[in-house]
Amino acid sequence: MPPHRAVKIEAIREDPRVTVRNLGQVRHDGSCVLYWMQRAQRAGDNPALDVAVQVGNLLRKPVLVFLAPPRVNLRHHRFLVEGLPELEDDLAARGVGLVLREAGTPVEALADEVAPCLVVGDEDPLRAADARRQRAADHLRVACWTVDADVVVPSRLLGREHWAAYTIRPRLHEQLDRFLVRTRAPRAHVPFGATGRRSVRSLAPHAVSAEAADRSVAPVSALRGGPHRAAAQLGRFMRERLVGYARRRNRPELDGTSQLSPYLRFGHIGPRAIALAVLDAHVPEPDRAAFLEELVVRRELAVNFVRYNPRYDRLDGCERWARETLRAHARDPRRFVPERLLAAAESPDPLWNAAQRQMLETGWMHGYMRMYWAKRLLEWTRSPEEAFAMAVSLNDAYELDGGDPNGYAGVAWSIGGKHDRAFAERPVFGKIRPMSPTAVRRKMDAEVYVGRFARASGAGPIDRHVEAP
Repeated sequence: MPPHRAVKIEAIREDPRVTVRNLGQVRHDGSCVLYWMQRAQRAGDNPALDVAVQVGNLLRKPVLVFLAPPRVNLRHHRFLVEGLPELEDDLAARGVGLVLREAGTPVEALADEVAPCLVVGDEDPLRAADARRQRAADHLRVACWTVDADVVVPSRLLGREHWAAYTIRPRLHEQLDRFLVRTRAPRAHVPFGATGRRSVRSLAPHAVSAEAADRSVAPVSALRGGPHRAAAQLGRFMRERLVGYARRRNRPELDGTSQLSPYLRFGHIGPRAIALAVLDAHVPEPDRAAFLEELVVRRELAVNFVRYNPRYDRLDGCERWARETLRAHARDPRRFVPERLLAAAESPDPLWNAAQRQMLETGWMHGYMRMYWAKRLLEWTRSPEEAFAMAVSLNDAYELDGGDPNGYAGVAWSIGGKHDRAFAERPVFGKIRPMSPTAVRRKMDAEVYVGRFARASGAGPIDRHVEAP
């Protein structure tokens, strides 16, 4: 390899978005650069794909994308595969190939087939996903890099777990001029399939079967997956709801939010593209600032929590003061509601039932209602640990954005006081911030919201309850 190309590849490797996963070498005699696409399932605004193409161009090799969808339920599977045809087209427009394999297919298997120069993957802070990437890197015979394509500011620059928004906000803002910039997506100089190598040329996309998907959660039609639909959803939000966002975002009956979280969760759109579009919009500054606070500060605080706290999906990942106050009130009387009734949206609270039905029927719940929904579980379960586990289980199964750092951080905030402060002590909640039905109804038109998701069989009182031991 000419020295100047080696120097440029080394400069790419030193980018703070890039994590070097093993000690393997970038091989100039490989057949292609292999991009293991997982979290960032899009061709545009994808720093990981950009890295793969840049290195491929320096090596004068084609780029091949490998995608093996995760094992998920049918709701998530449908949303994911709806975007595959347009993903293939968008990749082809950049001269990049795509090969799909069944859920669980290891990247090492394809690497053995095509003998790549380098494997590039997406960073993912979730515990199991990160471990899977490292296991793959340890088995690969070539260099493996992962790229932080799911945040604006690379997570590694923050260095540690931050305690709240006020501690991470200045660290993020001081990096925005560096990373919140427009970049030109490079096109592959050697189009996929033009090498004449049989091991590469013979690969072709094929349908990804739904047979491995968990069929206990049915698909929904309210939101459809894919990068093009994500872009359309962003466009509608900017035209219809961005103006007034600051005052409407916590009014669940008004639909004032972007509803982009499912597309962010599956990587059908990137946070940088959203932020740049909002910065360009001619809207009042308070609306722009409020949205960017949610998209960048709050969302990347959640990613930071999951990246640096291995107990992010359990109550013991929350702060000591919160665990102690919940422990002190563990024996407070509470109204126990069986899980089967909660799952069926048949609690004693019509407002909670409406939120649960919004999630069951549409695959999405308004963020303000998610906080209320999770906090009420503290009052209806036997313990804070049970409430936390139930909130995570229901969120991950039914929300189209389930299994995302935002969901885990939201449950930890609602039930375990994560990223929050102590409040006046009260039964059951201790010093955890309360959200009572009366207080919530003062901030929104609850009857409108309940009416949208009403169901006669679930509107009345539950048929059975007992006091928790």
